[in-house]
Amino acid sequence: MDIMTEQLPISIQVSDDLVAQINNIAAICNKLEAQLNFHTMTANWYGEEENILLINFFLVSASEFESSGKDQETELEKEFLADDVLLLSSSNRLLDCYVAITASELLLLKQTPKLLSGYLGKKLTKVLNLIAQQQGFEKI
Repeated sequence: MDIMTEQLPISIQVSDDLVAQINNIAAICNKLEAQLNFHTMTANWYGEEENILLINFFLVSASEFESSGKDQETELEKEFLADDVLLLSSSNRLLDCYVAITASELLLLKQTPKLLSGYLGKKLTKVLNLIAQQQGFEKI
């Protein structure tokens, strides 16, 4: 059975490095992706179908973050939203957002795994609200 899956406006991809270091991060990010898409939908981010903003989150380790975006094409606009958040945008309503899990966050999340879901949710929501502010969207 062939099931067509439509690209959701917000996607979360986790680096292999983080998947290897943090138990359940991929499963938690799948749930989080659904929640964030739902929250942005209810905040009416997708009112104009032909003008939908696509956001690709890339969760990476601190060491991977150092090289994030360096191999990207130069026509992308780069902006640091925080020390651990790099936003790459192009004119076609597509944002690539690299979010680092810092060394201290990694240590905390390994010591207390039950914090992972809530922590990632808060961190990515904070980034989405910064994007909302830039785009003139309602915060979630």
